[in-house]
Amino acid sequence: MTIEASRADTAAGRIRLGMVGGGQGAFIGAVHRIASRIDDRFELVAGALSSDPERARASAADLGIDPARAYGSFAEMAEAEAARPDGIEVVSIVTPNHMHVPAAKAFLQAGIHVICDKPLSISLSEGEELAALLKGSDRLFVLTHNYTGYPMIREARARIRAGELGELRLVQAEYPQEWLAEATETQGSKQAEWRTDPARSGAGGCIGDIGTHAFNLASFVTGQEPSELLAQLTTFVPGRRLDDDVQILLRYSGGMRGMLWASQVAVGHENGLKLRVYGTKGGLEWTQADPNYLWVSRLGEPKQLVTRNGAGSGPDSRRVSRIPSGHPEGYLEGFANVYTEAADAIVAARKGERSPSADLPGIEAGLAGMQFIETAVRSSRNGCTWEPLGGSGA
Repeated sequence: MTIEASRADTAAGRIRLGMVGGGQGAFIGAVHRIASRIDDRFELVAGALSSDPERARASAADLGIDPARAYGSFAEMAEAEAARPDGIEVVSIVTPNHMHVPAAKAFLQAGIHVICDKPLSISLSEGEELAALLKGSDRLFVLTHNYTGYPMIREARARIRAGELGELRLVQAEYPQEWLAEATETQGSKQAEWRTDPARSGAGGCIGDIGTHAFNLASFVTGQEPSELLAQLTTFVPGRRLDDDVQILLRYSGGMRGMLWASQVAVGHENGLKLRVYGTKGGLEWTQADPNYLWVSRLGEPKQLVTRNGAGSGPDSRRVSRIPSGHPEGYLEGFANVYTEAADAIVAARKGERSPSADLPGIEAGLAGMQFIETAVRSSRNGCTWEPLGGSGA
């Protein structure tokens, strides 16, 4: 994808998009809608935007959706849209975790592509059911691990693939936040309420919400997945039912070692996602709060700062950049890169062709995330034991 190419194929028209969840007051729904429109590839035409029918209708009206295409449930929406000659081609699922798989199944069975928020499901077994359904389908399933869309993350991965770091030795991923340092779920925060509810979030709290982002980013950049892990999941806030701090050691079959820390009680941190990778010849460091820069270290040489779209950046990062260096691109643009690559894949599917992008996170990334969550929970419950994760390493 280039930004110019992303606006091609206009004869086929914008991709008709529907949304499940993401109604009034929902943060992530608005993010998905903005990301879908940045490169002008999608048009939102239908939605089941809330489990509350009145709020669903009001949310649709706010977004200019035809009242006839404002649905009270995802099941009704999947059936009705599949029957329309101008029905949606793809749906964005932006609900709490427990609704991801039921909604995805309904739309895939109706012949509609799916873009789904992470994590994949509330359990590995539920995710495997969806994977089995996808094996018999020609529809696309995209998981929005949006941090993989940042240009300098693509730059880091390209440098590792080119062997610039030599043999990889260490990976460190962290994602600290402070927003659940108090019992926010009892103070009227709907976002906190469902994220700390095992019935809606699954077996993991912090580990499922942000730990999976750190895990996915480490795997995406290094090209490796761990073979075993040792985890300590802690719940610091009294009365909370799920973990709010995660500390994990990782072993890789190729000899690399890793550390992962995710926390939602780290006072002073907002969204402190950071990745470091070290090899025999050099190292890389990237920080989400300052995403247009990548620190590159080569053994025995001064540290180098590589900027997005600037001198030293390569084609992998430039391909997903929109504006000249010095003008910041960030969270929304990185998210948009996932949507635009999904659009390329959908246009290819219209023609009976395979996706032109190998960068899209899909069902495999989702299953890896669920295996990571369940293995970490098991390790912690067993007294912080080393547990096999099933990763193939490299």
